[in-house]
This record gives sequence, structure tokens and C-alpha cells, in this order.
Amino acid sequence: MLIAGPTASGKTQLALDLAEGLHARGRRAVVVNADAMQVYRDLRVLTARPQPSEMRDLEHRLFGHVDAAERYSVGRWLVEVQGLLVEAREEGANAIFVGGTGLYLKALTEGLSPVPEIASEIRDEVRARAECEGGDAMLRWLQELDPKAAGTVKPGDTQRAVRAIEVKLSTGRSLIDWQNETREPALVSEAQRFILLPQREAVYRAIDRRFGAMIDEGALEEVQALMARDLPADLPAMKAIGVRPLSAYLRGEIALTAAVERGKTESRRYAKRQLTWLRHQCGEGWCEIHA
Repeated sequence: MLIAGPTASGKTQLALDLAEGLHARGRRAVVVNADAMQVYRDLRVLTARPQPSEMRDLEHRLFGHVDAAERYSVGRWLVEVQGLLVEAREEGANAIFVGGTGLYLKALTEGLSPVPEIASEIRDEVRARAECEGGDAMLRWLQELDPKAAGTVKPGDTQRAVRAIEVKLSTGRSLIDWQNETREPALVSEAQRFILLPQREAVYRAIDRRFGAMIDEGALEEVQALMARDLPADLPAMKAIGVRPLSAYLRGEIALTAAVERGKTESRRYAKRQLTWLRHQCGEGWCEIHA
């Protein structure tokens, strides 16, 4: 079973309700994380990862099991999911995937392109240059290296530009060529699929309420602990929504009210991107739930 939707749309609540319903009928259920940020142990509050008190004694997997210093990837997630699915089938359990990371859901149901690992020295060089020169410079560099891939990258999408540069430098081939090759088989082909598509304004109101509550629940302390580790700024965990504005507040650069408003704005923009992606990518076979 798959449950997709934007941030603050009620995905987790639906997953828990469905899991409880299965348990009530004598069937075991496992709630599996499909959110790229909720894997990080250090970011329980800011990623809205379910707390133990919210899990209703139900089994949860792939939540908060990765250290913030690691560069987790969809490829690693799929490897872990594959093992989890084998275990679930052997034990007669039902896996309920819940999350808003489109790439994870797409890879789960359609397979992943066989792009090889990037050499560490190339990755470090490209990301150091990106941090120093910025996104516009990365896109110009990509246009020189790989015009085909550059044509698929929107202005401001530094992460995608960096990824395409890394692939070209490491393999000598365009990321587009790799993506067009035969994908690895999908791990999940037959499944009930639900997609939550609430009204955008309702999502924005929920985001505002939730981000304010996160401050009370320890978001500042969470970010402070992350800052104390002095991790590289380009790590995925360091780019999680809310980390940068709250870090700026803790460094004394902006007021708390400004940091909170920036965090809310980041969340709204992310939700807008999620809604757009979900409407275009999740088509036939998905049951839409409009709240």
C-alpha cells in the first residue's frame, strides 16, 4: 500500500489509521518511511517524524535510522526496502509506504536508472565549487559539459545541476543517457495507491501551525545540536527545511520571528513543488483524496 501527499497533508495519520484497521482484522502491518528527510536521526522535530507516542504501538521502519553526517540516497533506500519487503512477505505482513519524496515513490514503483556511483574526489570537487560559486555558475558549467542534461535543469535547481555534472565527469556520459537505459525492476508493482491532494491554502495553514509548534517541541535545540557537529553545509540533512533559518537565528544574524517566517516560507514552497509533482506524476492507478 502506498500513501503520497505534500507535507502537512495528513499522510501519517492516514497510514496509521489503515495500519490499525489491518491489525483490527488480524493482519500485521508495517509502516515504512518514504520521506528522504525523515530517515535522519538528528531531525525528528523539523521533519515531523512520528514520535513514539504517535506510533500507536505499530511497527515503523526506515524512520530516523541514518546519521546526519551520511549522504543517504534513493539507491540505498531501495536496497533497504528490498530486504524489508522480503521479510514482510515471509512473515505475512502488509507494508504501508508513506511519504512525500517523489523520487522514492517513483523508484519504488517504476525502478531506478542504473547510474553508477560517483567517484568521491569528483563529488567533493564539484560540491565545493558549487558552494563557492553558486547555482548559476553550476548551470553554466553544465551547459558547457552536457547541453542535453542542462536543458532539463530549471534555473535555481543547483542540486540537479551538480548531480548531472558529477555523472558527466565521472562516467563520460550524460545523465540523460543513463536515465534512458533499462531501469532495474520495480520492487512494488501491484499495490493500492492513495494520493492526498488537499487545497493548497489548507496545506499552507497546516504548515504555519505546525512550524510554530515545532519551536515549542524543540526545533531550536535540534538545530543547535546539529550546528555543534560542524558538518559540511552540502549534506542533505543540513539542507532540511528550517535548518538554515533557525541556524541564522542561533548565530545571532536574524530575529526568531524572521527565522520562523522563513521556515514557514520554505515549507510552503516545498509543498507547492510536491503538489505540482504529484499531480503530474501520479496518474493512473492512484486513488486521489481531496480534503
